[in-house]
Amino acid sequence: MKFQKEKIILTGYRATGKSSIGKILADQLGFGFIDTDQTIEKRQGETITEMVGRGGWDLFRRKEEDLLLELAKSKNKVIASGGGSVMHEKAWAKLRKDALAVCLIADIKTIGRRLSADSETDDLRPALTEMGTIDEISMVLSERQPLYEKSSDLTINTEGKTPEEVAEFILAELKKGN
Repeated sequence: MKFQKEKIILTGYRATGKSSIGKILADQLGFGFIDTDQTIEKRQGETITEMVGRGGWDLFRRKEEDLLLELAKSKNKVIASGGGSVMHEKAWAKLRKDALAVCLIADIKTIGRRLSADSETDDLRPALTEMGTIDEISMVLSERQPLYEKSSDLTINTEGKTPEEVAEFILAELKKGN
């Protein structure tokens, strides 16, 4: 089946299911899958924590923006974007052309629980603030949620849904021509 969109972009805060759902979508569509954070780490040869420690968040954000601009030219991809990708407004606008952008959301406590259950999170993803996890999630979401929603075609609450259920919903929307 040929779709009107050349890419699916998943956005939202950490631990909302972007990578899990993205892999399922890519498999079902026969598209390539890219997790932008993992791609940046692989290219840099270091974790995001190491990169931020060495060059600050500015270094990471520059690499992120470069990758988004590169991916804007790609086709037949499912992209799990980093939580801050939507802050690169010009690059994001280019990436969204011919794409279905889907914002994945979950309750703050659920995000906190998912992050706590992910043993790799602490090592690979540095905190953005000196706050505790729940306070940081709340603060960052209050800043980013309007951007996520403005920068997406569709918003899906992943609360109480399996990654497969969310992927099926996205596929149904894609088939409708969204």
